[in-house]
This record gives sequence, C-alpha cells and structure tokens, in this order.
Amino acid sequence: MSAPNATMTLAVAQNRGAEQNALGRWWARNWHPVVFVIALVIVWWVVTALKWVQPYIIPSPGDTWAAFANNAAYLAQHTWVTTYETIVGFVIAVVVGLFVAVIMVYSRGLEQTLYPVILFAQVIPKIAIAPLFIVWLGFGTSPKILVAVLMAFFPVVISGLAGLRSVDPEILQLTSTMGAGRFKTFLKVRLPAALPELLSGLKVAATLAVTGAVVGEFVGANEGLGYVILQANGNLDTAMLFAALIIMSLMGVLLFAIIQIAERFLIPWHASKRDVAAATVRL
Repeated sequence: MSAPNATMTLAVAQNRGAEQNALGRWWARNWHPVVFVIALVIVWWVVTALKWVQPYIIPSPGDTWAAFANNAAYLAQHTWVTTYETIVGFVIAVVVGLFVAVIMVYSRGLEQTLYPVILFAQVIPKIAIAPLFIVWLGFGTSPKILVAVLMAFFPVVISGLAGLRSVDPEILQLTSTMGAGRFKTFLKVRLPAALPELLSGLKVAATLAVTGAVVGEFVGANEGLGYVILQANGNLDTAMLFAALIIMSLMGVLLFAIIQIAERFLIPWHASKRDVAAATVRL
C-alpha cells in the first residue's frame, strides 16, 4: 500500500473512531430518556391495540402517525406560525426581563416599586386576560406574542435578579478599589456570575413561551397549533389533536436543548458542567 493511501485509510479510521466515541458519549448521557420514551410508546401501543380505551379518547400510535403523514403541509404551516410567535415572544421577554432585573439590582427603590407589580402580573391567569389582548390588538400575531412574553417574562426576571446578586460583595469592593466603573463591573463580573442562574431561567422561559403562544391562539386565532388543537377537539379528531400536542412538546424540547447547548459554550467553567463531564467519563 502506498503512503498516500495508508495516510487516507488512517484518517478515515480516526474519523470513524471519533464519530463512534461521540455517539457513545451521547448515548451515555441520554439513554435514560430515550428508553423511557420507547417504553411509553410501547405501553401506548399495547393499550390501544387491546382496545382498553376507545379510539376517540386515545388514538393509536399508528393513527397519530397517519395524521402526521396525511396532514404534513397543514401541520407545517401552523407549526411555523406558533414557532414565530414563540421565538419573538421569548426574545422580547429575555431582553425586557434582563433589563428590568439589571435596573432592580442597581436601584433599591425601583425594586421595591416593580417587584410587587411583576409578582401581581404573574399571579393573574394568562388565559383570563388573553381576551383583552384580542380586543386591544386584534386577531393578528401581536396578542399571541404578548401572551408568550408575559409567560416567559417572570422566570427571566427572577433568575436574572438572583444571578446578578450572587456576586461576592468582596469582589465588587475589589473591582471598585481598582477603579472599575459600574458598566465594566457589570460586563466583567456581574454578568458572567449571573449566567448559570440566568440560563436556568431561560430554559424554563423557553418552554413557557411555547405554552403562552398556544394559549393566545386558544382565545382567538385562525392559524397556529392552538387553532389546530381547538379544531381537532371540536371534531373529536384525537389523532390530529395528539399530533399537534406532540409537535408543541417537541418545539419546547428543541428550544430547551438549544439553550442547554449554548450553556455548555457560555459557562464550561461552571461546577454543573464539570460534574456532567466527570459523570460521562465514569460511564
């Protein structure tokens, strides 16, 4: 065998080994939920195959998959609408929530003023005030985005506030004595220290943003997954209803996973990431 061919063969073998190692690490981290989901689907199939429940109550996995396959374009169109409302609402909630958390940290008076109002707004059921948004903003995407913002806003504020306050006061005194201003201290000290708490809040907020968008669609909409669920419920089409619910759940899981991946790049130094890496190595 010539030298170039030997080198190429070695490179291919190394790439395959790296892919197998990456796949092995992924399986070591995620085999528990994968096995659980498979077991859940098997139980679902057994329950429906043995006719323990009527199909109009719980459809079979086959009927649900048929609803996916036969209405793929229809579901994709409505999924895009809900995805747009969710992402826009989530981004607005993150920007506004982080801004509010920052001004509350730096101003005790503003915190005492805003915190009760934010808590009061969080306690109000969003499904109860969503009709008001339809009256004020019409039947477009704006009311749904606003409900998504309200659902995601509170976790961002609370996690941001907790994270920004987690800095050791002695470190803040040290930066002050070294001549660092408030803005530089925020960028170099407070924000990095707040990232673990903030990213945890963002993962919660992302899933709530999906729920908020769908809740807004329940109240008044002619498109989106909430509209699909209402139509399927009215027609007793449980297969389509389950299909929409599964898509909605996968959307929340995907957003959660994206933030979790970003977390690995933004805070690789955090103790939780070191613990996960050590556990993977032990497995």
